[in-house]
Amino acid sequence: MRKSVDNVNQEAGTPVNAPETDVLELVHAVMHDYRSRQYRFLRDGPHDITHMDGKVLGFFGRRPGATQSDLVQHTGRDKAQLARLVKGLRERGLLQAQEDEADRRSVRLSLTDEGRAIQRTLQQQAARLRKQAVAGLDEAERAQLTALLQRVKTNLG
Repeated sequence: MRKSVDNVNQEAGTPVNAPETDVLELVHAVMHDYRSRQYRFLRDGPHDITHMDGKVLGFFGRRPGATQSDLVQHTGRDKAQLARLVKGLRERGLLQAQEDEADRRSVRLSLTDEGRAIQRTLQQQAARLRKQAVAGLDEAERAQLTALLQRVKTNLG
């Protein structure tokens, strides 16, 4: 039988309706909704792009000429998994490779024109989603929310 979050909180001595529980559960719910909408856009969109494909395109869009090793170091993901992703994106014509002149064993990767177009579409969708998420909050409220969430992050770090 699976324990509920409420039972775990009670066992830990934290009342179920404690404010810190509510805050973290709300942060989790917000991120779940945000990611769910992102995945839905990717799944239903015209590009047949997975979440990880989008992340890889974003990485090389921000860092043209980076290597696959740079991607592994940045993400902390499995080297073999990322090699398959990069290979697939290259085969689909979304990433291009160029040998590093200083180190022939190293390959520099960047987006193709089609890869850049898809990345722009993904960025535009993310911007619309971010705008929707904070609709109705004025600049001061957004700044306050950002500062408070940063403090929570710092507390956990």
